[in-house]
Amino acid sequence: MPAQPRGVATAGPIGLNGRVTATSADTAVSLDLATESDTLALAARLASLAKAGDVIALRGELGSGKTSFARGFIRAFGRGDEEVPSPTFTLVEVYEFPEGAPEVWHFDLYRLTKSEDVYELGFEEAIGGAILLIEWPERLGPLLPRERLDVELSAGSSPGARRVRLRGSRGWARRLAGLAPQ
Repeated sequence: MPAQPRGVATAGPIGLNGRVTATSADTAVSLDLATESDTLALAARLASLAKAGDVIALRGELGSGKTSFARGFIRAFGRGDEEVPSPTFTLVEVYEFPEGAPEVWHFDLYRLTKSEDVYELGFEEAIGGAILLIEWPERLGPLLPRERLDVELSAGSSPGARRVRLRGSRGWARRLAGLAPQ
């Protein structure tokens, strides 16, 4: 089981340190992570909760840690040392894993000019049976599925620190509650 993220000042009811809010439609968790290792641990923990068909929208400014988060997420399915390049120029990278794990499609849509262009990248093929990690999801406009987990990353109070806000639609509520320590 991946390590739990550390370094947050407040305690929430789901077990990780942070503030938690919930409505009937969605669940939100805010976390302050002290180090890049904590961010990678959170990515690995979310990977353990993800399943085929999930869409994870990675939001944040340039340099906020979206690709690093994706790297930690993807490596959690493999040996842990996989080459995980940024798909900034290829726009999508596809990762296959042994033992029945779902494929992970990592999209970086920063250079996408029209939302419909995502179909040329295999979006329709991926959406049903793979896990999708999407950097710059706002480029999809109305094509972004409503059922998803939003992961918003921003700089924290020190170098390497990150503030993370997780906002999950209804299908993620129970899984986010599952972030409690084992």
